[in-house]
Amino acid sequence: MKKPELLVTPTSLSDIESLAQAGADAFIIGEQKFGLRLAGEFSKEEIKKAITTAHGYGKKVYVAMNAIFHNDKIEDLEEYISFLKDAEADAVVFGDPAVLMAARSAAPDMKLHWNTETTATNWYTCNYWGRKGAKRAVLARELSMDAIVEIKENAEVEVEVQVHGMTCMFQSKRSLLGNYFEYQGKVMEVENRKEQKNMFLHDKERHNKYPIFEDENGTHIMSPNDMCMIDELGEMIEAGIDSFKIDGVLKSSEYVVEVTKLYRKAIDLFVEDEEQYEDVKDELFEEAKQLQPANRPLDTGFFFKETVY
Repeated sequence: MKKPELLVTPTSLSDIESLAQAGADAFIIGEQKFGLRLAGEFSKEEIKKAITTAHGYGKKVYVAMNAIFHNDKIEDLEEYISFLKDAEADAVVFGDPAVLMAARSAAPDMKLHWNTETTATNWYTCNYWGRKGAKRAVLARELSMDAIVEIKENAEVEVEVQVHGMTCMFQSKRSLLGNYFEYQGKVMEVENRKEQKNMFLHDKERHNKYPIFEDENGTHIMSPNDMCMIDELGEMIEAGIDSFKIDGVLKSSEYVVEVTKLYRKAIDLFVEDEEQYEDVKDELFEEAKQLQPANRPLDTGFFFKETVY
């Protein structure tokens, strides 16, 4: 049985070594100018050092270029991809076709992972981008388990699935945290807007707090809960899913390291001794639960939600 890759998002250069030792197989890094919702900011020099460190441990590094690029940034794409080629990045994660076109020119042999966040919802679309040059499709977070398995059965590209962490519910290229939310104050209020960190959008009707932040790519509203599939990995491993992602955005380095250790144990147990995994998977979930911040309950995302047509 094939072991899926364990893909993790480091918060800083210093995380690479500790996460490699914790059991991560690959890392997604990058800088805000080109990548969306990264756990940490990596300059070019840090990217080079991260790749050198990761490769020393036999791990892979993927660089995020999955932002939406307006015309003012198009000219920078080829230069950045050329830099990544020279730095020996293992793949580029993209959503905007402009990156695909730039890669064809600057680094035709560079591996590309297609990730548009929400539109990778069927195997036909995944295979379409595979024919255009993508080696992997990053599936949308809103898919059920049945849909994920069906896509993998028919996909001609690698398939990546997020199994832990928060997900993005909304993004706007605009900066929306100013007076707009004050105007909406009778319905929702933003906590700590002025401090620009640890901000939450309060939905009193649903009793939810949504993490919210602004950066160079606009405004991002995140899910009120963290996904956790550590006790439900079996069906996806059996289906041959190629990569499991732990998203550490807005989390501490220590949190990401400890969660990585748990998923490393879970994956290895299922592949090597499925019965033992079944015996301890509830304990693994409880351990994951203990790591959670008080305001971040765990759930299974959309994996087991019924599709309504």
